Formats: sequence, structure tokens, C-alpha cells
Amino acid sequence: MTQQRTPMRPTNAKLLSGWISRLDLALEFGVTVETLRRWEGLRFGPPCVRAGRKVYYRRDAVQDWLTQQEMPNPRRTGGRR
Repeated sequence: MTQQRTPMRPTNAKLLSGWISRLDLALEFGVTVETLRRWEGLRFGPPCVRAGRKVYYRRDAVQDWLTQQEMPNPRRTGGRR
């Protein structure tokens, strides 16, 4: 008797390899999921995409957003001694 193998279905890991879920991003940032939800409502934070009820962030877009948040160190000018 010959066993027939069904072809393996592609996993979501390949499809979503450049994306991160809201929960995973919250864990990376050290904030709550609610904070990311609030940022979205305020139109602050990295851009996101909705797929049904799921929210995903493109990793490259998150890194770009983080880069934009960088602030130069303020220089001290004079002052009291």
C-alpha cells in the first residue's frame, strides 16, 4: 500500500514575516496593548494595518517611526555656576 502525502500548507510565519502583532509590539515596547490602542486613536505611534479584528504593524514602519522619535541632546548654554 502506498501512502500519499498531502502537500504541506504554507504557514502564516512566511506570510506575516515582516509584520508584528499588537501584543508582540506592546511586549517589545514594554507598554500595554491598551496604550497602543490609545496611540492609534490619537493618531500617534507607528502606523498599523487591520486584518479583521487583528492589528499588525510592519516592522520597517515601526523602526522608521522610532527613528523619527529621536531627539537631539539639548546643549547646555551658560547658566549659573
